[in-house]
Amino acid sequence: MELIEILKIVILGLIEGITEWLPVSSTGHLILFNKFWPLKDVSPSFADMFEYVVQLAAILAVVVLFWKKIFPLGKEKTEEKNKLVWKKDVLTMWLKVIVACVPALLALVVDKLFEDLSSTTTTVIIAAALIFYGVVFILIETFYKKDAKVKEISQLSYKYAFFIGCFQVLASIPGTSRSGITIIGALLLGVSRVAAAEFTFFLAIPTMVGASGYKLLKFFMDEGSMSGAEIGYLVIGSIVAFAVSLFAIKFLMDFVKKHDFKVFGWYRIALGFVVLSAIVIPSIA
Repeated sequence: MELIEILKIVILGLIEGITEWLPVSSTGHLILFNKFWPLKDVSPSFADMFEYVVQLAAILAVVVLFWKKIFPLGKEKTEEKNKLVWKKDVLTMWLKVIVACVPALLALVVDKLFEDLSSTTTTVIIAAALIFYGVVFILIETFYKKDAKVKEISQLSYKYAFFIGCFQVLASIPGTSRSGITIIGALLLGVSRVAAAEFTFFLAIPTMVGASGYKLLKFFMDEGSMSGAEIGYLVIGSIVAFAVSLFAIKFLMDFVKKHDFKVFGWYRIALGFVVLSAIVIPSIA
């Protein structure tokens, strides 16, 4: 492995670890980075699979940080000893996550619509999605001021969980942001920012496990095996994404307790225009 390629992998891991949780589109950032500074000596199948597997590594940070909230078994003291019991509130939460995952099956169909597009077309779509949902965030935070009806995930109904899952389907469009679009959906339904962020984190676990498993299976069916360098890239990128995610998740949870999402809206808009200029300027020159 060349040092410059390892540096690219570290940067990709940093990008994923930060942007997976902030509503600014991790996939959009990864795709753009690979277009302007792509990895060498890796197959297109590996590059595609890499993006999903490092996302799964980032998702594992949720498991570590929210273990007590997502693990369905707990201890109950009795006269003789502690015994394991099922935590009903956690089981209910996972049932809501499963309900929210049902519409995500449609995302497999939507995803295929964007697989064979040209590089320029994909980049334009990313820029448009960044700008559009940036504007949506600003509008929601400016005009949609009604008090949150759902302040905790325990208050979230199955119907609302399903609707949030429907919003997640749009995340298949490059540049949308899975966390961003589910948070938008939750806010429109009257879910608090904190509950929306937490449910988005939990929803990401089965979603990304399924997506990463599918991409790994597809890679091995197409390529047969990985080279030593590709294995190294995957390990390094995953470790960096996981470590950075631990800090990014804590930052977002602290941030949403005191602030709204407008700053992310403005960031998306600015980034979208930067992406468009990256297309326009070379064509003029």
